[in-house]
Amino acid sequence: MDAPRATAHTCAVSHPQILLLENIHPSARHAYEDAGWPVEAIGRGLGEGELIDALGALEPSLPLVLGIRSKSRVTARVLEAVPQLAVIGAYCIGTDQIDLPAARRQGVAVFNAPFSSTRSVAELVVGEVIMLSRQIFARSQAAHAGRWAKSAEGSHEVRGKTLGLVGYGHIGSQVSVLAEALGMRVQYFDVVSKLPLGNATACASLDELLETSDFVSLHVPDTSGTRQMIGETEIARMKPGAHLLNLSRGQVVDLEALRGAVTDGKLAGAAIDVYPREPAKAGDAFDTPLRGLPSVILTPHIGGSTLEAQANIGREVSSAVTAFLAGGRSTGCVNLPQLDAPPLKQGSRIINIHRNVPGVLSEINRVVAQAAVNIDRQHLATLDEVGMLILDVSVDRDAPAAQDLATAIAGLETSIRTRIQTAESTDARVPQTTVGRVG
Repeated sequence: MDAPRATAHTCAVSHPQILLLENIHPSARHAYEDAGWPVEAIGRGLGEGELIDALGALEPSLPLVLGIRSKSRVTARVLEAVPQLAVIGAYCIGTDQIDLPAARRQGVAVFNAPFSSTRSVAELVVGEVIMLSRQIFARSQAAHAGRWAKSAEGSHEVRGKTLGLVGYGHIGSQVSVLAEALGMRVQYFDVVSKLPLGNATACASLDELLETSDFVSLHVPDTSGTRQMIGETEIARMKPGAHLLNLSRGQVVDLEALRGAVTDGKLAGAAIDVYPREPAKAGDAFDTPLRGLPSVILTPHIGGSTLEAQANIGREVSSAVTAFLAGGRSTGCVNLPQLDAPPLKQGSRIINIHRNVPGVLSEINRVVAQAAVNIDRQHLATLDEVGMLILDVSVDRDAPAAQDLATAIAGLETSIRTRIQTAESTDARVPQTTVGRVG
């Protein structure tokens, strides 16, 4: 499907608008305000209609940055209804709540924070491994109920036990290092070949890992290949008395099958932080088939919920957003081509997002030649159906030729979004000009 054409009109702006939802950490607000950009905030997630209304109530002539966490869903309908939306900051690890293909077609950049909460999640995994091995959760509940359950029965050290990691990315590999420091044997399975850290060893298959691990911890994304990847068959392959931990995605584990394995004694326990259906906000009612099982630790999706992680996420995403809007740097963008151009020292910079079809660069260069403007530097990259071009030209800020050139490029059939910036406006504090929005 063809992306919408950019309209070839021009609007001068003094700053983008920032709308932050879901109680994003104040570090995000501070980063934008330090750049001179005003921020509005709503302390909860918004449904599709509410989100359209909230975005539509903002100034339609200014580019818009939307910051969300995991509860607000940015659908194709939202993207189509709010053409001034230029950037989405996902202040979390995942981007499942955003229609990434639709955002790409509209030229809307999406940035997330895949690494900022890595340590927090890894520490919780290791802590829960110890709590499961020592039956801390059940004994704590007994003490709260007035029962003195002092016993060594069923309690074990984690030293010498085998931890199996399904997924050996940024979180899994950090868990590996921490667990090995406790004296655990670590093995992992990943669909992509990964270099092990420390003494961790790779398993040839998921079945091998399940059959030989005392603790199985899941660290995989939400894809068609991972949904329900741990069901009745896979749980049956696990060692008798083993434990299962899931702090990845809620759709990965069949919770009914897990409940059956725990209640019949096949598994000694589990720790679950994510669920197929989660409440929209704190305080809402919550239910799961695993409620009431004393050997199962249930936490409300708090793997990355530490003050340190949230502050890091706020800084990381906001820094990426400001770098993109200030100079076109798209490194870390999850849905647009990756480009990283040096700061502009003189002249003007035109940033063009376009449909990825043959002849686009030739057509843009033809327009530049007709304008008799000299090109200082070009950076081009493509991703699926879109391309992104950073074009630096030797035209001073006050020369009408720069604005005319940007307007001409925005008017091409292939253009989705185009904006022009001067050398001064690559500093995020300085006004910039936007040319050609999706319309």
